[in-house]
Amino acid sequence: MAREVLLPPTVLCIGGHDPSGGAGLQADIEAVAACGGQAQTLPTCLTAQNRHNAMGIQPVDPAFFQAMLDCLQQDNMSPAGIKFGLLASEEIIDILGSWLNTLPPGLPVVLDPVLRATGGANLSNHRSAEALMKQLLPLATVVTPNQSELRALTGLDDIEAAAEKLLAAGANHVLVTGGDANEAQVTNRLYGKTGRQLWQWTRLPYNCHGSGCTLASALATFLAHGEPMARACEVAQHYTQQTLQQAVGADDGPRLPRRILPVT
Repeated sequence: MAREVLLPPTVLCIGGHDPSGGAGLQADIEAVAACGGQAQTLPTCLTAQNRHNAMGIQPVDPAFFQAMLDCLQQDNMSPAGIKFGLLASEEIIDILGSWLNTLPPGLPVVLDPVLRATGGANLSNHRSAEALMKQLLPLATVVTPNQSELRALTGLDDIEAAAEKLLAAGANHVLVTGGDANEAQVTNRLYGKTGRQLWQWTRLPYNCHGSGCTLASALATFLAHGEPMARACEVAQHYTQQTLQQAVGADDGPRLPRRILPVT
């Protein structure tokens, strides 16, 4: 008689496919597994990209995306956490907004607003960013923009004012990452309705492709484990820093985080 094996917390990752393996759903799968979760994935698009930049994006047909979502919901593996990455089109955002409203309250939702590729290519248009702000942000447990994404979403340069704008728009927490800032150290800032918390990390002498996906997926996994927000943010950042310190690359271009290593 087969022995029933209990699954670790399931994290549903919704985003794009990156052929380089640095970002997107492959990054999500690796990070979720390393942090003790089981990844489910819903692809929103295919991309033509590598470590250096993105050259093209092909969204999934909305009707087929809906069919994938419906099929997944028929399975008896309800997610303990959800992570959103590149969402590709307003139609897909519409589908996800309607679906999120049917889920049990309190389910951790991490929204990583992927708007640009590592090399600067746009991956989202203005209408998609507006739809994300209107439909998904109010349902997010935490949103994880870097500083350039924060400016794009809010139109504000001041980090604290911009984070407060996202909180006023409905997000429960905002984790602003500083990897893209021109600062001696990387400063990540967690804002919530009860205050803020700062973490500082050594800035490495090279760039990495997929650090934001790694952090957001790790954060979703630790929240799915039941960790409180500040603790989940701390351990997710520690894991991400490990992956960046051991990142690999074949030339002087962006390196790929080494996510498959266990959390220590």
